[in-house]
Amino acid sequence: MAGRTALIDRIAADVPAPVRAHRARRTRRWSSLVAVGATTAAVAVVAVNVFGISGWRGGADPAAASVLEAAASATLAFTDPVVAADQYLRVETEYTGTLVGILTGGVATQFIISSGRSELYVPGNRDEDWVWVQCAPTTVETFGPDSEELAAQIADDNVDTFRVAPGGELYEGANLTGNIDYTDLPRDANALLDTIYDLTTAEEGGPAGRSRDGAALTFIADTLRIGTVPADLRAALYRAAAKIPGVTITEEQVTLNGSTGIALGRLETAGNIQQDIIIDPKNGQFIGEREIALDSENGIPPGTITQSAAVTTTVVNTAPTDTSLCTADR
Repeated sequence: MAGRTALIDRIAADVPAPVRAHRARRTRRWSSLVAVGATTAAVAVVAVNVFGISGWRGGADPAAASVLEAAASATLAFTDPVVAADQYLRVETEYTGTLVGILTGGVATQFIISSGRSELYVPGNRDEDWVWVQCAPTTVETFGPDSEELAAQIADDNVDTFRVAPGGELYEGANLTGNIDYTDLPRDANALLDTIYDLTTAEEGGPAGRSRDGAALTFIADTLRIGTVPADLRAALYRAAAKIPGVTITEEQVTLNGSTGIALGRLETAGNIQQDIIIDPKNGQFIGEREIALDSENGIPPGTITQSAAVTTTVVNTAPTDTSLCTADR
């Protein structure tokens, strides 16, 4: 978990794209999500009893648990794309993110919503060079003159970035899997959830303002978002999510980057946000994730999608050598 924390800190320090809103107090740098605008969502909260990590802890709403089980079963029925030694798994992520800040000399907190994308190229031989292109985010929505001033202040800092390093070590001391070896994570849902609770409550990687269950669901969303998780672990993560108290179906149909699925999430009372993962239960595809503001802290209207990420994976024969893919669409 220290590796994941180091990665998060480095991204937040090095790349001035949108971060998760300060409401959640979780410093996580977004390298991807799709712009879906602001909306409202009905949130159902399931009352459960929790008796600790080793004991019976309750679980998701039955309807949500059924969807997650269907997705897990479908995931195991599908074959992951085969990446030859001379090919790459391309993980394209499109995002929106909310940036909150204090204007110079000002008093009121302001915010803007930005969008951008990144492409990660994972070699068939994962010990070889990984390539990560992060396209500079652009402001898609402002909220009055002060918000426009904030957008102008950060515009010059938003730049395209290109990173390449063997084994995914794209940051010193941390790689994109957070230095967590997938082979070390249990495939049994109960054991996996216990491991996630341990990882997310460790001294260096705690919930950062979230409840234990909220931090666990966020860990699952973060891990799935990387785009390199093997099918058996994806299935186990879905089944682990089904055992987290308070998880429910928050929206029956959500479309991210052209793919439609079911949103499953929970109300995080510690930050008053709703954390969702979006999946297609017919094939087990992880479509993306999002966070929705449930109050007006920092002036963000309730129901605003403050963070959203859509993930698409394909197999390609070559990787870029610069950031020209970012300028091609401009």
